Amino acid sequence: MSNKQESKGNKKFNQGTKLEKNAIRWEVFAPAYLVIGSAAVIGIVNKELLTTSVMNFFFWSLRNFGWLFQWTIMAAFVFTVIMMFSKYGNIRLGGRNAKPKFSFGTWFAMTLTGGVATGIVTWGVNEPLIYYGNVWGELNTLGIEPNTTQAAVFAMARSFYNWTFVPYAIYAFCGLLVAYIYFNKRERLAVTSTLKPLFGEKVTKGLFAGIVDMLAMLGLAIGITTGITMCITLVMSGLKGAYGIESSVPLFAGIGIFIICMFTFSSYVGLEKGLARLGKMNAWFYYFLLALLFVTGPTVYILRIGTAGVAEWLQNFFRWGLDPIDIGGEALTMYWTLFDWAFWVGFAPVTGIFLAMISYGRTIREYMIVNWILPSIFGIVWFSVWGGSAIHMQTTGVVDLINVINEGGAVAALWAFLDNLPFGLGRIIIPFNIVVILVSFITAADATLTNIGSMCMKDVPIGTEPPAMVKVVWGVALGAVAIVMAAFGGGVQGVDGVKALAAASGFVVLFIFAIQLVSFFKCWFMDRIIEEPDDEPSGEIMKSETLVPVAEE
Repeated sequence: MSNKQESKGNKKFNQGTKLEKNAIRWEVFAPAYLVIGSAAVIGIVNKELLTTSVMNFFFWSLRNFGWLFQWTIMAAFVFTVIMMFSKYGNIRLGGRNAKPKFSFGTWFAMTLTGGVATGIVTWGVNEPLIYYGNVWGELNTLGIEPNTTQAAVFAMARSFYNWTFVPYAIYAFCGLLVAYIYFNKRERLAVTSTLKPLFGEKVTKGLFAGIVDMLAMLGLAIGITTGITMCITLVMSGLKGAYGIESSVPLFAGIGIFIICMFTFSSYVGLEKGLARLGKMNAWFYYFLLALLFVTGPTVYILRIGTAGVAEWLQNFFRWGLDPIDIGGEALTMYWTLFDWAFWVGFAPVTGIFLAMISYGRTIREYMIVNWILPSIFGIVWFSVWGGSAIHMQTTGVVDLINVINEGGAVAALWAFLDNLPFGLGRIIIPFNIVVILVSFITAADATLTNIGSMCMKDVPIGTEPPAMVKVVWGVALGAVAIVMAAFGGGVQGVDGVKALAAASGFVVLFIFAIQLVSFFKCWFMDRIIEEPDDEPSGEIMKSETLVPVAEE
């Protein structure tokens, strides 16, 4: 296809013209939509059947394949370390003369907000408290007494393990593979191209390519459904915790429909740029709050518990890293660590494309610093400040946050924590925080829905606008499943439905991720290394603002 033809094709899709049947990749669209569409219909007709089926799948997938999650993720971590510190770190993505398209500060901000957003805010308070109080038996197999200093140190260490260097290696690994293959080897920008070093040209054509793209898209679709469910649950818990508004099915549905309408139809009313700007403001809000908590909070306690947590985490690094369930037990490993891993793996292929596209002109070592080292350090600081402040608030009797979790579910403590900040700041921060959570999710979800729609179409680069009807069809189906899981899939923790969906997302993509590991090894350690590409990339470099993935959880 010529550049002129490609430009016309992209313009056609961006204008949302009439959808033609022969423009759809039916081998990708039909199977994935059959799964999501059927789940939506089942949820509407028989909500108990949907929630029970998803939960059963959750238990089955992680009990039987938790070991595969751990091995593949630890392998990705090892590859990431090698690429960071070996001679390969000096290779420049795009060639020796390639110039970065973003300043260092902008680049890091895009990476951080694309991978953190509401997830780290939600669990920065709740997760350490749940470990500290042994809320659902997370400490039962470890011999640690809850509500003790030992429990506090473990809570910080486990949070560091779940949210810093290991999970960010998942994204960094996938992004580097995509960036090298696209910018240096000049292959097509697609998930299938990452498998080409292993399978050759045939992987990018025919049935095999359709299966790979379908699985990647299905994992992304389930992942965005998980994000919608989490967003609904989080906003609902905020309204209940801060304003005493009781949960109800109509309210769940109302919040869900509002979110769906906003991200599905935002392209119609021209909100994309405005939402993108608000999303960037969101990051500054969290920077400010982080600094505020550190200065006004128990600063010495934060520094002490954070330091002890790092020591505990390093001491148990490989013991936790290769625990499929049997060391930490199901309550800790399956419901928390493997849930986290499943979510990160589910988004890895598409997030890898996002990280690759904003890293042009950087060396591999620079890439690893910005996409692996710095976000991980930020995670340690975040959990030390938020988690340490919350545990200190619990131990000093300011508010019984653990009891809030017991009564309101896994995400409830965040709002009680904010409500009890010094100087009455909570009453100002809470409503703004709810709005920021909604805006940041809607911004990211709009872009992710665009990616899903584009993967269903022929000759449309991921990240450009597919026909509007495709986005609507997907948005309605994904939203219906999310509303049902948020309203009826809460379970004991209040977020069991979210965890089940995350497991489904990660399990679908897990096998592609494992094959990518083998492809990565062959590409870097068996094939000829290409430092200087011969010509221009084969596909159009996509606008970074259309590639922001839905943030974790």
